[in-house]
Amino acid sequence: MKYRTFLTTLVLFLFSFNLGIVIISVTTFKDTVHRAEERSLGEHYFITSALLKDFHAVESRGIDIEDSLGSLLQPYSHLSGDKKVSLMLYKGNQLVYSNRKEIVLPSSFSEPPEDGNRLVSIQKSDGRTYIMVSGKFPAPYDYYTMAYLYDTTDAIIAWEQMKNMLLFAGLILSSLLAFGLLLLLNRIFKPLAQISQTSRNIAAGAYETRLPVSGHDELSEMAQSFNHMAEEIQSQIQQLATAAEQKQQFVDNLAHELRTPLTTIYGYAEYIQKVVRTEEDKLFATNYIMSESRRLQNIAYRLLDMATLRGNKLEMSEVSMGELVREVEQSLSMKAAEQNIQITYEYRFDTLFCDADLMHILLINLIDNAMKACDRDGVIKLIASLENGHKVIFVQDNGKGMTQDHLVRITEAFYRVDSSRSRSGGGAGLGLTLCKQIAVNHGAELSFSSELGRGTTAKLTFSSY
Repeated sequence: MKYRTFLTTLVLFLFSFNLGIVIISVTTFKDTVHRAEERSLGEHYFITSALLKDFHAVESRGIDIEDSLGSLLQPYSHLSGDKKVSLMLYKGNQLVYSNRKEIVLPSSFSEPPEDGNRLVSIQKSDGRTYIMVSGKFPAPYDYYTMAYLYDTTDAIIAWEQMKNMLLFAGLILSSLLAFGLLLLLNRIFKPLAQISQTSRNIAAGAYETRLPVSGHDELSEMAQSFNHMAEEIQSQIQQLATAAEQKQQFVDNLAHELRTPLTTIYGYAEYIQKVVRTEEDKLFATNYIMSESRRLQNIAYRLLDMATLRGNKLEMSEVSMGELVREVEQSLSMKAAEQNIQITYEYRFDTLFCDADLMHILLINLIDNAMKACDRDGVIKLIASLENGHKVIFVQDNGKGMTQDHLVRITEAFYRVDSSRSRSGGGAGLGLTLCKQIAVNHGAELSFSSELGRGTTAKLTFSSY
């Protein structure tokens, strides 16, 4: 495209430039010839008029005109001191006087019109160019024809030199402009070439490639827009890669989670079928099968809850905090008593705009997760208060705590800080993942802080208040 633009622009420029030179040259030539013709016509008329009076004067004295032609025409032959003017007098077709014998007109030179008009023409002789004006004398001397020749050779040569100089200057200027045009197009098309190369690099996988931005013109704005587009593409690709990795990890973890209970169920079922055992052994195997089945059921319910969150719109309303806390307390009181864990509840605002059922699930999961981290005689606190104008819910425990490496991953699906303890307790590693999705759907932020040996705090901050 750059070279097509270069050639097209250059051809148009050369055509326009040379057309201008031709027009100037033709105009100058016509002006030169026209001025020479005007001068020749004026002097021819002057000489003819003067000679006509001289002819009358000579005849009035009874002198023959032909005998006096030399003396009559000699003063006019020196009209031009630079010898550019030639006078020729014809009687019929016979030359009777010429002040320039070396000039020989072609025998075919046109006769002047019979109506008394003068004929203007361009004649060449011995490499010289002349403007010739010829015309007959009025009657009774109409058998005489005066030819006036003005030498325009020098003017024509000067015109040709000017024309050649213009053509040479045009050639030099065209070369310089062609070179300048090529440099300009290279500069103009450089960003496009950079965009093309950058696009190929991005297509090849170098998503971090960016265009250099300089100046404040349209090209810099285009480069900024391109870089913004590249950043968005890189961000989207990174998100897709992260999502694909998370999905693959989710599938791998799900397959692992399903394999363990299914293997156990199949093994104990086969044990009951093929081996003769006591009723106590059969009851033990049946209890184990039921325990693993419940774990599979728990995984299925959690996955169903997360799918429901992604597909449905929440039905949110102003929920009484007192009622919400009482329901959570009723759900966990028996389990807390069995583990001898103390749970305290404190709330400092009356209502919370939320989906009551999902918020119940979120709080149950957070407290249940805290109970798994606590030993017997552990203490868990649920505190709902205001912080910087926002409603915040804390769930604090004095359990084992965890390191920062575990803390940043606890909301990942199937991730466990203590895998063996979670399995023995029936956990599926999906509770905190579900809590995070519920928080996101409420426009809230779920964060965690922990310290080994001193416990963990889950913090739910509602940004819409």
